[in-house]
Amino acid sequence: MTAELSMNVPSSLARPISPPLNRVRQRSETTAAPKSDAASHKPSSSPSSSPSLAAIEAGTAKIRDHLSYFLHHLSASLRPTVFSSSHTPQLSLPAFKRLYERNQHPHGHHFVIHQHDHPVAGVHYDLRLQFSETSSVSWAIMYGLPGNPNSRRWMRQATETRVHNVWNHLIESGSHATGSLLIWDTGEYSVLPYRSSREPVDSEPELSGSADDGHHCAQDRTPRHENEKLMEAFHNVNFLSSRQHLTTPVSNTKSQRKIRLRLHGTRLPPSYTISLRLPSYSNIDAKDPNRPIRKRRRKEAPPKPSVTTVRALSPLPSSQENPSTVQSPSPPPASTTVNQETPISAPKDTDSSDAEALFTRLTNAYPGATNSINSESQRKWFLSLDRAGSGFRPQKCLRPGKTTWVRGRRRDGSQAGFEPFVVRGREVERSVVTRRRAAEVMEDEGVVGYQGRGGWRAVVE
Repeated sequence: MTAELSMNVPSSLARPISPPLNRVRQRSETTAAPKSDAASHKPSSSPSSSPSLAAIEAGTAKIRDHLSYFLHHLSASLRPTVFSSSHTPQLSLPAFKRLYERNQHPHGHHFVIHQHDHPVAGVHYDLRLQFSETSSVSWAIMYGLPGNPNSRRWMRQATETRVHNVWNHLIESGSHATGSLLIWDTGEYSVLPYRSSREPVDSEPELSGSADDGHHCAQDRTPRHENEKLMEAFHNVNFLSSRQHLTTPVSNTKSQRKIRLRLHGTRLPPSYTISLRLPSYSNIDAKDPNRPIRKRRRKEAPPKPSVTTVRALSPLPSSQENPSTVQSPSPPPASTTVNQETPISAPKDTDSSDAEALFTRLTNAYPGATNSINSESQRKWFLSLDRAGSGFRPQKCLRPGKTTWVRGRRRDGSQAGFEPFVVRGREVERSVVTRRRAAEVMEDEGVVGYQGRGGWRAVVE
């Protein structure tokens, strides 16, 4: 009788809130995804045994051909193109497929920018850069990429996250646990050499009016691939954020701490260039030698009575125990110490999902990805618009100390730079592939009653 009543409970009552559930309930509800009849564009799975999109994204279901699966899912969710003043360029599915297949090799340099409406973290934009055949490094950017060179907030804080699989670049999904995820832009990236802020705009080889300008990657004189340049730049940043750079002389420290990227996407304008910089205080182990040392008085804790230790190691009979003494904290016995040389492995009494979660925390990479770039989660980077690299030049104003950035000129006389743009958030922004908004993604996936985190607003000043 109890089983019949539990099966008749509507799905909307089973998950009344949007924050993620605990692991026990999450494992039991992965197969029971809520359904909605209002989803007119919901993708229909061809085989009855096809796993759900949320299960594949969470890693609980495995498939072989990710490209075919996600192309079938995206083709069933396409929206008609609506021309307006804020028209978003659309990337066709054949071009989207060719772009992904072109980077399916050890030297691929694919990138994607996901708009992620997370129930806890709120709306943010995930920048993922492919550095190997199977893995990509990722940052979470709160307000999206900067698009106005004269904005007072032309810099963003980018939080480094875990290493993702390259097939995550194909995902557009929605669920109560992770929120909505749509492809804001995708394409290929190129790593540019360090450029001094005093260097004029005309000295940029990418703005010289050559055939490599625009959405085509600039040809480098060295035979290195773009992913190799990214890994080298990332290695230099990691070196300077550790203790080793305090004793080892490094030439041109500023160039070693920055990563200049040019993103050749569909939505982003041509020659759009950003700079990622890791400050010295982002690593806990790295200490500034010039920082003053503050001396604080420490109060010595009173010594613990020896009776507590003796009774904890050899407890008295139940008739002579003192409850207040037995419940006091005591050092663990020597047999319970953990061997530091034990290899990383999950306990035998845990299931596979707990083992994968433990492996992900220890390696900072999701199952299937490899952290060969030595990425560290939760590091705070600064992402800024490279205004000179994007084609702008400074112009002094009549107001003292005020400088305005205007669009420059290339050597062939054409105009460089781009028109300023603003990232508007989940209510306005659409997918560059399916033309869907965040609410339409949740509707297609059958998610009802989702409550996203509020308080997000676009950077317009």
